[in-house]
Amino acid sequence: MSMSNEAGAAELICLAQAAQDALTDSMVERLAVTGANVMEVANSLNDEDTKDAILNIIEQLTELHKSGALDTLFQLVTVIHATKEACTDGMVERMFQFAESMVTNLANEEVAEMAHELHVSLQEAAEETAKEPVSGGLFSTISMLSKPETQKSLQFLLSFSSKIQTHCND
Repeated sequence: MSMSNEAGAAELICLAQAAQDALTDSMVERLAVTGANVMEVANSLNDEDTKDAILNIIEQLTELHKSGALDTLFQLVTVIHATKEACTDGMVERMFQFAESMVTNLANEEVAEMAHELHVSLQEAAEETAKEPVSGGLFSTISMLSKPETQKSLQFLLSFSSKIQTHCND
């Protein structure tokens, strides 16, 4: 038994000697710098805030993995990277020109006024219908259809839907 221990110790000494002979000064310097960096990182884990942050990240990664969201996240990153790689400068320029034209077309006083009027109309209509008592049945519906404002509203909705269909088909 002592013979094998002596042989093992001799092999370790030979291995250490071979490593010492093989290492250059610059390799020893890089190993020392790397070791110092590892110790610095390990020392920063002694800070409670840093330790809590690292543990929180690990817990969040575990939850993302359990729910399958981690795979989705990596797939999303892959898609974004592929999109970035596939886009040429011309494509990016055209996208920005499109975005600029959309902002120019939508960011004017007429569109803003129309959006405001639409918002006010929807809000007033919601408040008004909430106050009205609901009476059910076919006769109350027929009675409501006989009112001129109902007929005018229906005419407007039919005309509006017809114009949307015409513009969408063109």
